[in-house]
Amino acid sequence: MRAGFVGRGLIYVVIAILASFAIWSGGTPEGTTAALEAIETEPWGVALLLLIALGLLSYAVWRGVAAVWDLEDYGSDGKGMVARAGQIVTAVIHVGLAFAAIIVLIGSGNEEGSSIAKGTEWLMSMPFGRILVGLVGAVQIGAGGYYIHKGLTRKYMQELKATSATLRLQPVLTAGVVAQGVVIAVIGFLFILAAWRSNPDEAGGLGAAFDWLREQMFGTWLVSALAAGLLAFALFCFVNAGYRIIPKLRDDTIETLGQRVMSGARSAARTIR
Repeated sequence: MRAGFVGRGLIYVVIAILASFAIWSGGTPEGTTAALEAIETEPWGVALLLLIALGLLSYAVWRGVAAVWDLEDYGSDGKGMVARAGQIVTAVIHVGLAFAAIIVLIGSGNEEGSSIAKGTEWLMSMPFGRILVGLVGAVQIGAGGYYIHKGLTRKYMQELKATSATLRLQPVLTAGVVAQGVVIAVIGFLFILAAWRSNPDEAGGLGAAFDWLREQMFGTWLVSALAAGLLAFALFCFVNAGYRIIPKLRDDTIETLGQRVMSGARSAARTIR
């Protein structure tokens, strides 16, 4: 689990830095695959790619194991099973990301065109394909909304151990979780746009989200803000690597960040009275 969060954080650091550099130097911000390819050209690139690939595979294994043994304590009712199914989907996605890093490592990452666009084109060719693509987008928007809600309500604090570091980093962690939700929601919107216009090339991942934001009013600032948010989310991943609590294995003596904050708020309220 901890190795997985480190690997996940590393890829977001690279994407955010490259996107910021590209947008302010007149270039085009790229997505995950392009970021991996950019790493490969650096002297330290092979070692970092290997770390990212292993980390992403570790994260995939963690999500799969957490779903099967319900380590996040979601339960076996309808809502819990949906959440655990989401963990399986996340595991599959991160296997794909790890595979992309491995492909770049062995020098076979030269296929032209977006794999997401190709997959969307294939889905659209099926009966009711445009509706299916639209549903994929709607699910992603829902997932993005979940992350935004999780960040704004600070629900994530129940999953972190209370320490001086996690207390100080609360604002950055909140911004990171919200930014991740915005990214997922934008990607979902692009899928719906692709279905509406019957144009699979409109669908895509992070690269497509950056492109769409860049074309909007104040696009440079929007991309920069999103890149800063992704850096914050990378920090969120690194903090999880160190202080994540596994609900099913939690010791009652461990105080969560949420409990510490609530305790501080109650003490402050008593002092005011």
